[in-house]
Amino acid sequence: MRKKLATFVMVILLSVVMGIFIGTQAGCESKKGSEVIGFPQSFADLAEKAKPAVVNISTEKTVRIPGSPFRHFFGPEEPFGDFFRRFFDEDIPDRELKQQSLGSGFIIDKDGYIITNNHVVEGADEIKVKLADGREFKAKVIGRDPKTDLALIKITTLFKNLPVLPLGDSDKIRVGDWVLAIGNPFGLEHTVTQGIISATGRVIGSGPYDNFLQTDAPINPGNSGGPLINLKGEVIGINSAIIASGQGIGFAIPSNMAKNVVSQLKEKGKVVRGWIGVSVQSVTSEMAQSFGLKEPKGALVGDVVSGSPAEKAGIRRGDVIIAFDGKDIKQMSDLPRMVAETPVGKTVDIKVIRDGKEVDLKITVAELTEERLRAQMPVSEETLGMKVDDITPRWAHQFRLRDKGGVVVIDVLSGSPADMAGIQAGDVIKEVNRKPVKNMKDYEAAMGKVSKGSPVLLLIKRGGQTFYASIKIS
Repeated sequence: MRKKLATFVMVILLSVVMGIFIGTQAGCESKKGSEVIGFPQSFADLAEKAKPAVVNISTEKTVRIPGSPFRHFFGPEEPFGDFFRRFFDEDIPDRELKQQSLGSGFIIDKDGYIITNNHVVEGADEIKVKLADGREFKAKVIGRDPKTDLALIKITTLFKNLPVLPLGDSDKIRVGDWVLAIGNPFGLEHTVTQGIISATGRVIGSGPYDNFLQTDAPINPGNSGGPLINLKGEVIGINSAIIASGQGIGFAIPSNMAKNVVSQLKEKGKVVRGWIGVSVQSVTSEMAQSFGLKEPKGALVGDVVSGSPAEKAGIRRGDVIIAFDGKDIKQMSDLPRMVAETPVGKTVDIKVIRDGKEVDLKITVAELTEERLRAQMPVSEETLGMKVDDITPRWAHQFRLRDKGGVVVIDVLSGSPADMAGIQAGDVIKEVNRKPVKNMKDYEAAMGKVSKGSPVLLLIKRGGQTFYASIKIS
């Protein structure tokens, strides 16, 4: 009798344990529609499948190192200017150095097209790609898009049987989904790291079309351009930026944005974007009440370009744009991205709040040209021929900056006053006319006091050295 009772108790206990185990396994599964995905016990099969299509990209480019910075103080019109310029130029002439860098990318089709970051191949004289199986090929740039930091390159030497990675739908990704990042951090080839999607729609100040996926999958220098893949082995992001001072915070460009950009780069070699001709800003909680909004949303129109599609459509300064082409504008950064992705010539519905009431308008999207872009640039950028920005995580990563204060030069127009003064992209401006500069607010305030026709004195930091550069504003 006791043996039967003991056996019966053991059966009951075993049933309870099995029930708990089965319930736990069910709890580790997430169900979306008819698809059930269990908690992965290993990422080995996924990594083995994806790694062959990920490439190591090595580039070589020629960098001009200016000679004596003092020569920029002595123009031909200055007393003894010719003497000093001759003296300093002969002592320290300009030099050209070969600079090498590493990055990542991934093959998207059998024709040898590869997606990577713009900053990985920008200015490269020579590009080589290396596959996981050891094969090496030469490649060339098909097109670059600095505004989204994307580039399309293509293998130019003979190849066959190339592995590829498909682009997935980044709009379906959810916070908490598992992802793998594959790349070449610090030159360590084909490294795989794992994490989750921490956030979507991140704006990190890298440009007008910010819309990053944030992940805690470790991303380091050299990962740039590599894929961020889901559990199906689809690329849902292109690893692009990190926060140097943070841990477990990386950013990837959504694959859906990349699809549009890469398609145009492949077809035209450049990206054509829409333009409506408005300057917009965020709507704060305080502003929302003033403009008749129940909550802070939309894009507040601060200015309308004369003769632009926005002016023709009847958009006014002070309007709050809350919908564009049937899509809600939740925050200011949504509008530039939506406009840019709209086909040129398309007429769309636009909804604004004006004097507390909704107003429906129609607007025909035009093409964003360099002239129109320059027309909206601050006078200082246009006259100096250089574009500057706060030292955001993207710029810190791209230019390998460790500076906390100052503003970074992100672009210099060839032949401009800034170019003639020897200023280069990646330079950090620490002072304007002896006034310390900590951020863009300080820079704009200082530049606002500079009158045309007079020189502006900049304290520049490049690498570990600082020097002065003088630019005369015409």
